[in-house]
Order: sequence, then C-alpha cells, then structure tokens
Amino acid sequence: MTALKGVTVLEVADYVTGPYAAMLLADLGADVIKIEKRPHGDPFRGFDPSLEGGYGSDFLALNRNKKSVTLNLATEQGRDVFLKLAEGAGVIVENHRPGVMRKWGVDYDAVRARNPGIVYCSISGFGQDGPYSDLPGYDTLGVAMGGLLGLMTDMQNPDVPRMTFADHLTGIFACQAILAALYARVATGAGQKVEASLLQTVSSFVQSHAAQYFASGVVPREHKRANLAAAFVAGDGKPFVVHLSSPLKFWEGLTAAIGKPELREDPRFATRESRVKNYREFRATLQAVFASAPRAVWIERLRAHDVPVGPLYDIGEVFDDPQVRHLGMAVELQHPVMGPVRLSGSAIALKGTPMQHVAAPPLLGEHTRSVLLTAGYSPNDISRLREANVI
Repeated sequence: MTALKGVTVLEVADYVTGPYAAMLLADLGADVIKIEKRPHGDPFRGFDPSLEGGYGSDFLALNRNKKSVTLNLATEQGRDVFLKLAEGAGVIVENHRPGVMRKWGVDYDAVRARNPGIVYCSISGFGQDGPYSDLPGYDTLGVAMGGLLGLMTDMQNPDVPRMTFADHLTGIFACQAILAALYARVATGAGQKVEASLLQTVSSFVQSHAAQYFASGVVPREHKRANLAAAFVAGDGKPFVVHLSSPLKFWEGLTAAIGKPELREDPRFATRESRVKNYREFRATLQAVFASAPRAVWIERLRAHDVPVGPLYDIGEVFDDPQVRHLGMAVELQHPVMGPVRLSGSAIALKGTPMQHVAAPPLLGEHTRSVLLTAGYSPNDISRLREANVI
C-alpha cells in the first residue's frame, strides 16, 4: 500500500518543474501518465542526441515511475482524448505559459466541467496573471528575481549557480499544494485549481532574510552566516564545512579540537557577537590552522569534540559516503529495453505507506496503447488516431 494508491495524475509538462512535481507524486504511489508532444516528446529527451531513445540523464532524473503517452493537443481529436483521460484522473499538472492550456481547450474550466473533483495544478514563471505573466520564465530568472541568487553570489561579480534551485523548489511546493488540495477534497468532495510559480516560490523561500529586511529596513550586503557556518580547505586540498550554530559548546569544542583554546579569550572571538562581527578574521584564522593537515584528520578531531562538521563533497563522493549508502539513496531501476538505470532516490521515508521506486523512466509513447485501451478506446480507434497523427 502506498500513500497515493488509486490517484491518477496527468502530467502535461516539460523540462524540470512540472515533471519533478509529478515524479514526487509518483514516488508516493500515484499513477502518473506523462502526456508528451508528438513527435519528439519532452525537450529534455533531446538534450543528448547521442543517446538512444531520448534516454539522457536530464530526462531520466525527473521521470521515473511514469507512463508515457504521445498526444497532439493542438488538434480537436487530441483535445477530446485528453478530456476523456481527464474524466478518470484525480490530478493534472501543467507548466506551460499562461493561456496555452486554454488555447488547446484543456484548461481548468474545461476539465472541471467533466470532472468537478479534479485538482488542477498550473505552474508558471511569474504567476497566472499580473504584469509579468506573459513573459518567458526560467530558473535563472526566478532565482535572481526572488532574491536567492543575491544571497549566493557576489553582486559586483555575479555568477549563476549550477543547480536549478527555482525549478526544483517550485516542483516541491507544487507537490505540497496538490497534496493539500487532495486532502481538502476528502472533506469537501470538490477539487480546485492550485498555482505555483518560480517567482513566488523563491521570494517565499528566502524567509529569514525577508524578515530581517522587513524588521530593519536594511539590505544585508555582507556574505556571512550569523550562525557561523563556514567552508575551509584542508591541507590535502579537500574542502569541508563547519556549522557552529548558537550553542557555546560547539565553539569551545572547535578550539579544543584544533589545539587553540586561547582563541576563546581573543577579544575578536570571545563572544558570539564578536565572532559574527569579525567573521572574515574568524574564517581566515581558522583556515590557516586547517591548512596544516588533511581533511580526514580535521573531521575526525572535530567530530570527537561533537562539532558539527562534514566534508564538502562532489557528486561522486556523495554516493560513496557510508551514511548515504545506508539510506539507500542510489536506486537502480530496470527498463525492459534500455536496461538498468541508476538514480538518486526519494528524499523522504514513509514507514506505513512506503515510497516506490518501481519503474524506470519510459520511452516516448511507450504506454500510449495500453493507457488508451484502459480508457475505453478500441484497437481500431487507436489505429485511426495514430493514422491521423493524433497519437
């Protein structure tokens, strides 16, 4: 038994945000049917044309536990097929520009007329209405305009992160909204439309800095952590991080571990406030010490004094870590044609209704016939739809 057993999700989404939200639902046990454009499908399938079957890593990362159906929604017959499938669905996830689903005749109002219980999630760059709603929205814009990038980069020499924070965060919050709407439907019997956007997600995510700004009216410019989190490079060139937080025992443990208890009496570092104020000197002083021995030595010494410390890993190192292996984060799924696929598993564990990692990402249109047969279409109907280039 999985948490979302019996819930059917239609995903009409490309790239990251919508597919990620739908994959999170699939991991919870939902039956996710990915509706893909003819003839190439999700654009991520083509990001590495050297790989057979549109089976590159960008696509694999976001599409496990799904079925793939090809459908031309720009045709009247394609619209009718979608609305037929929507009659039996519990959730729809789409991440097109505002107005596209209405143009195709498959927007919330059209679906709700046939299925009042539908939970219809629309994801966009800037929201479904407002002065920016018609603009193209991508991860970099969301992470910059929502304030997160300004906290992670030097504003005088800016650079963009190598991770799509806005896309993935919006997928998580879209999943949260869908789950809340499903819970509300149990009580009311009614579905609803839910919305998420990159800009709203990121500007909400920077909660603590927003609160500081609203309270003081001052925009912080110094890149430092009030909880004295810092990164260092050890003598062997390997990086690691320390997070002292607020308990005094962590600072005392660090000074003991590095053999410099006199730092506790140094007026620059004697109090938490002084350590925050003199953060640059604090970090430089410790870096000079940490450069004298390999990373493994410092991690062992600091952990022996209960200091929060950990290696700063690259991706390869992450999945070799013994705790990551213990958590079972590297999962292997078997596709009947493409063979084994290794992916990073779910972020959560439900002990009563376990997460599922059962199906490798699908080939394009792999399940079109079986899904339409289940929906009541005959083999002849399916042949005619295929001949008309609808599926």
